[in-house]
Amino acid sequence: MAVRTFWKGYLKLSLVTCAVAMSPATSQSEKLRFHTLNRQTGNRVQSRYVDAVTGKPVAEEDEVKGYPRGEDDYVMLEDEEIEAVALESTRTIDIQTFVPEDSIDWIWYDTPHYLVPDDKVGEEAFTVIREAMRAAKVAGIARLVLYRRERAVMLVPRGTGIVVWTLRYGDEIRREDEYFAGIPEAKPDPDARSLIDRLIKARSLDWSPVLIKDPVEDRLKEIIAAKKKGRKARKTAAGLPTQGNVINLMDALRNSLKGK
Repeated sequence: MAVRTFWKGYLKLSLVTCAVAMSPATSQSEKLRFHTLNRQTGNRVQSRYVDAVTGKPVAEEDEVKGYPRGEDDYVMLEDEEIEAVALESTRTIDIQTFVPEDSIDWIWYDTPHYLVPDDKVGEEAFTVIREAMRAAKVAGIARLVLYRRERAVMLVPRGTGIVVWTLRYGDEIRREDEYFAGIPEAKPDPDARSLIDRLIKARSLDWSPVLIKDPVEDRLKEIIAAKKKGRKARKTAAGLPTQGNVINLMDALRNSLKGK
């Protein structure tokens, strides 16, 4: 499968500039997708924007962004006006800051992308920037317009390329202490902790993508395959886990170790 490039521009560090191309590091193409149908006719159902007052469909060329300034009162912004706010970051990843590579917590990570040099002339500059970051164990911080919005991004060397992570904004991250404050800090029982350690050791494996297969997706594919052949799909019961007769933590841990 050919590599799909969805962004081309420049990587810049002070006076050093090189042409680069970026592609999504993840894909949803293999995921099942469903259309919404009219059960009575079997025809697809279309969704469209309609005027909230008149109820009439709105042509695509008449759709515009609006910022609310009062009840039923909006400031209209054209796409060109929004894009002009951060014109340079539309096509240039200008690294302004470096931070220790392990100093940004995972919760800030949003979407990964692969960054590669886009021509032979720029390969040397790209390589120098990448290897200098790797040696210093730092990540670069820049700004970039992606998905019609300027975002903070983090650049991290990976192999012969660079991974560009879009970062979530501060107002998108909920404070953990609002959720964890009520959890007591009492130390666990040593015996219980010992049994948990044994259980973790018994279930530890080397990482592999096989460990995160999607059983729901597989089951849906089975159902679709059966229906294509005119067969009824077998039903499986789904339910919540229950404790059964085990009401004691130590008993639960010992029974877990038996089954591992």
